[in-house]
Amino acid sequence: MRRENQSSVSEFLLLGLPIRPEQQAMFFALFLGMYLSTVLGNLLIILLIRLDSRLHTPMYFFLSHLAFTDVSFSSVTVPKMLMNMHAKYKSISYAGCISQTYFFIFCADLDSFLITSMAYDRYVAICHPLHYTIVMSQSICVMLVAGSWVIACACALLHTLLLAQLSFCADHTVPHFFCDLAALLKLSCSDTSLNQLVIFTAGLTAIMLPFLCIVVSYGHIGATILRVPSSKGICKALSTCGSHLSVVTLYYGAIIGLYFLPSSNNTNNKNLIASLMYTVVTPMLNPFIYSLRNKDMKGALRKLFCGRK
Repeated sequence: MRRENQSSVSEFLLLGLPIRPEQQAMFFALFLGMYLSTVLGNLLIILLIRLDSRLHTPMYFFLSHLAFTDVSFSSVTVPKMLMNMHAKYKSISYAGCISQTYFFIFCADLDSFLITSMAYDRYVAICHPLHYTIVMSQSICVMLVAGSWVIACACALLHTLLLAQLSFCADHTVPHFFCDLAALLKLSCSDTSLNQLVIFTAGLTAIMLPFLCIVVSYGHIGATILRVPSSKGICKALSTCGSHLSVVTLYYGAIIGLYFLPSSNNTNNKNLIASLMYTVVTPMLNPFIYSLRNKDMKGALRKLFCGRK
């Protein structure tokens, strides 16, 4: 293939989702509704946590940051995807593509770290309740969130800087609905071995290590719950973890389905579906999970809309 210097690449073409022309309007309305639900639902969570003093706890502090990250996560990819559904020429500028890659990786990693912080909060609350206020002090919570932002930013920046050094071949058509890093590397004419090594290393740091921490945390939580003599105590413990476990299952389920299950002949479609799960579906469902399964959130909703204490 003809080699082309990256400075001459002014844009990339996004193939988007494999949707038939007669179904474009239906899927446009579907994804627009899901995106609006994501934005409004997560902003409502942030508003409730800000207004209700009963929600000024470490768990909801992490949740407010997770809600903001989910809005950002969807906003990185969905608006451009919706625009391209009605565009004849589905292009994105070189700078726009690099920026989209950066913010996508940043939000994905930040989501992972925040979910892990929430799992640690539940571990301390259930396994060490007498030390909870000391261990999960305001300064510790701020440090956990700040550390999550810094590490996610560093990982995303490293990937983006390495990507910007690559040269791209004459064909710069991306078989995705956004500038996915793996898809962009396949278009490069340069040696991408360093990029692949960083993806593996950063993936361990930002995805696998947090996931293992969550598994260990819930392993300890499960052992503690089994030692509780009363069924009432077990139900109370499970109620505090149910919402978070649902979010963990949705988020990491999509990632495991994308990267760890055996590949089929329809790999690209599988990648698209998995990407839709953790960029569109999961951020939309999080507000419903936390509002429907959580007594505190339901109480805050009633207080906001009905004025009840």
